[in-house]
Amino acid sequence: MALVLLLGTGVWARPFTGDDELSQPAVTVPSKFTLQVVVDKLGRNRHIAVAPNGDLFVKLERLRNGTGIFQLRPGKSGQYEPIDSFGNYLGTGIAVKDGYLYASSNEAVFRYKLDAAFRVADKANPQRIVYGLWNRRQHESKSIALDNAGYLYVNIGAPSNACQQRDRTKGSPGMDPCPILDSAGGIWRFRADVPDQTYGQGIRYATGLRNVVGLDWNSQTNELFAMQHGRDQLSNLYPDMYNDSLNAELPAEEFVVVKQGSNFGWPYCYFDPIQGKKVLGPEYGGDAKVQARCANMEQPILAFPGHWAPNAVLFYTGNQFPEKYRNGTFIAFHGSWNRAPMRQAGYFVVFVPFKNGRPAGGYEVFANGFTGKEVLMSTGEAKYRPCGLAQTPDGALLISDSREGRIWKVTFPG
Repeated sequence: MALVLLLGTGVWARPFTGDDELSQPAVTVPSKFTLQVVVDKLGRNRHIAVAPNGDLFVKLERLRNGTGIFQLRPGKSGQYEPIDSFGNYLGTGIAVKDGYLYASSNEAVFRYKLDAAFRVADKANPQRIVYGLWNRRQHESKSIALDNAGYLYVNIGAPSNACQQRDRTKGSPGMDPCPILDSAGGIWRFRADVPDQTYGQGIRYATGLRNVVGLDWNSQTNELFAMQHGRDQLSNLYPDMYNDSLNAELPAEEFVVVKQGSNFGWPYCYFDPIQGKKVLGPEYGGDAKVQARCANMEQPILAFPGHWAPNAVLFYTGNQFPEKYRNGTFIAFHGSWNRAPMRQAGYFVVFVPFKNGRPAGGYEVFANGFTGKEVLMSTGEAKYRPCGLAQTPDGALLISDSREGRIWKVTFPG
């Protein structure tokens, strides 16, 4: 099979077939769906967004040739061809809304005006919407979502595991109250069209969220949904209460509805999916069972096993997929690093069916096989790691990989 190199970009664009190297590892999707590699070796892809004309915008974790945003356009073969790159900052968040492209660095959010052809009008001079957000080199990515009333929501992750006096240190007590919560560990809301806002111009929309990378606005229910990354190292720091098997499953990765004023309990509380309740953390006097103040914290609407690292949430609004997918949500799990000595887990995309605006039952694995091997003991063994999700105008699903720069397109020909 001929290989096509897009000149000047170094991006390989080749179709997915069963007999070339692009089929390894063999990513699987449900019966009657089809899968195609539409971008390969772009970079460390993070979140992705699609414009109304079908153009794809990709945010990179590391700059490539000095830029961190790539714009790609679908060609006749189905491959996405790079047509532009810009933005001299790395980061995660990217979204298209009402004629603008929004993108985040680890300290700020910018927006670019799109012209009639959905090209960025002034690449060198984006409007800075928010600046001065905490970046302490831990949970620093600023994921974003926009509602339909002109507001921008920004995750500001906590640069901490459990707000200990000495982070991730055995025997170090938790700070109570946790001073981090003034500026991180939650979701902040800003106006989407007002330049140069910072903490003082926004509101702390919700608190008690250690870190959120995947979030999306549900236009059907008019609510913000998010996936929290739970804390780490229970068995390492408190071996008298937790063994390695418990540490691999605790705490849950929480799927939550985020309302103004919500408090989800971090760092004082975590959700135990085995007991089905929020319990007090050991740094704050917990014994792995007592709830105390945690009984009054917001509960998840669905709980996933620990450390799967949910990195994208997407509500499906298209018509291409079967009816059961309508208004349900896809979640991309980046995969664990901290379940050792147990097997690592995650590294797939799941689907959660919805009814009346809430999960209808559990979840099902939708796309799998990204790691290239059945048993994974460390993150470094994974070939690909799902990270971002986007929906095309005709209702296909795009999945980005943060390791090799691959993007897959899932369609339902029927």
